[in-house]
Amino acid sequence: MKAILVENQQLHWAEAPDPVCGVGEVKIQVAATAVNRADLVQASGGYPPPPGASDILGLECAGVVTEIGEGVDRFQPGDAVCALLSGGGYAEQVVVPAGQVLPIPAGVSMLEAAALPEVFATAYLNLYIEARLSVQEKVLLHAGASGVGTAAIQMLKTTHNPCFVTAGSADKVAACVALGADGGFDRHQGSFLSVVQEWSGGGVDVILDPVGAQYLADNITALGLNGRLVLIGLMGGVSAEVNLGAMMMKRIRVIGSTLRARSIGEKAQILDGLHREVWPHFESGAIKPIIETSMPLEQAGEAHKLVAGNETVGKVTLVL
Repeated sequence: MKAILVENQQLHWAEAPDPVCGVGEVKIQVAATAVNRADLVQASGGYPPPPGASDILGLECAGVVTEIGEGVDRFQPGDAVCALLSGGGYAEQVVVPAGQVLPIPAGVSMLEAAALPEVFATAYLNLYIEARLSVQEKVLLHAGASGVGTAAIQMLKTTHNPCFVTAGSADKVAACVALGADGGFDRHQGSFLSVVQEWSGGGVDVILDPVGAQYLADNITALGLNGRLVLIGLMGGVSAEVNLGAMMMKRIRVIGSTLRARSIGEKAQILDGLHREVWPHFESGAIKPIIETSMPLEQAGEAHKLVAGNETVGKVTLVL
């Protein structure tokens, strides 16, 4: 098969060995994949894949099942599916545990489905499982125009949770409000803290944050009683001072969370919840894939530059 391979931090379309379908696995002929920031970090030499995972980039895909391994009974060759991957999506074929594969929702095209697994699984895991979000609790989403952010906004609307976003421009904030956010703040205008405090009227309940150290102090202040801060990225640094007194008085919980390195069983549980609770909203039209643009997989390097430029809203997909 052909795949995108990384050599000296450059991406090349080249020959690679065909993956072998094992027990409990599904082989997929990939129709499309999508760019995630983890791909950019891995391509630059950081964030290596978990042990046993493909070293080819790509954390999600959509395509057609071509082979099933022993013990797989939920899919058959010919099924149109999308999948959450630990790696391998930037290729013509990929093998993935069956528990990480879902049918494409009715009304969603094959190419659109490539933009679903990673960001919707991330948002679902961290808001509803890690943060244990309850109805009407208020949420602050940093990087609201990102793939995870645009997924989270739509999911929060269906579960009746008001949300406020930070984003990198007034246009991005407007895009988030159009998707269902109650308000937003352009991060280039300074600290978000006073605006969020005014919006929340006493503190938000949950913050979903891919920034890290740069926002930690303001995040702790912005949280209300029993607030939860879920850290899913470190784009703003890895080390910062924290007001432990505020954490104690407000009974704040800080939760560190990653998805990629979780066990096959954990990922299967997350995907099962996503299928049960979120997939019906795709079929009703209440939630939709948010895609900035699509490019041929051979142009993955250009797609990475586009995502790195921080001008996109939602996902950039790569099509075979």
